[in-house]
Amino acid sequence: MTKTILVTGATDGIGLLTAQKLAAQGHVVLLHGRSAAKLDAAKHAVGGTSQTYRADLSSISDTLSFSDAVAADHSQIDVLINNAGVLKTASPRLPSGQDIRFVVNTFAPYVLTKALLPIIPSDGRVINLSSAAQAPVNAQAMRGGITMSDMDAYAQSKLAITIWSQEMAKTLPDGPVVIAVNPGSLLASKMVKEGFGIEGSDLSIGADILCRLALDETHANDTGKYWDNDAGRFTAPHDAASDPRQIQTVMDVLGELQTS
Repeated sequence: MTKTILVTGATDGIGLLTAQKLAAQGHVVLLHGRSAAKLDAAKHAVGGTSQTYRADLSSISDTLSFSDAVAADHSQIDVLINNAGVLKTASPRLPSGQDIRFVVNTFAPYVLTKALLPIIPSDGRVINLSSAAQAPVNAQAMRGGITMSDMDAYAQSKLAITIWSQEMAKTLPDGPVVIAVNPGSLLASKMVKEGFGIEGSDLSIGADILCRLALDETHANDTGKYWDNDAGRFTAPHDAASDPRQIQTVMDVLGELQTS
């Protein structure tokens, strides 16, 4: 059955390869990116009936406009893959004072998912990119009150997306399925090359698990779980993901987002 699948951060790395694999299976793939030129190149690389959407996920208002554009074009999104992420950048502080890692890696996918839930069917799926790098979240850091190193900000943002994934799943007992996933450590993405100065492992390791979690019937009831692709199975994320105080911190800050 042909599905309509939205992939954020689809102009390179795991996102682009995942989009290519999904399109090759005959699915309609919606590609998100920040650059018009890169989106054009991605559309050519993915082929099929792919469509493109340009949006800057470091802006909540742009993220909402993006969701509006998708909903205007499509009455149903079967799978949302929140893949876009930031580790290292020359300007980690946004004009708002917030850290771009929290905004792009945690806030934007939350806002986008909430906005698109009305057109994601009960048997649909939301796949959220987490990481093996997870660290306890500081509420002040989430709000932009603390300057952090690249890895500290990244690891906290990835625990935060893991937490809201499991919490959102609890509010959706009838679906769609919400799964957080570490697609594999140190894969050959632009992020890894820029952040760690290494080539990394085969991107297909990550793209293949995203396709499986998005489509395989074996995962139709795995909502609220965390897949660790380094272990090759569902497992427990960082201990802080089960700490009621950490959960409250993350969900409180998300609740403060201005989305009107």
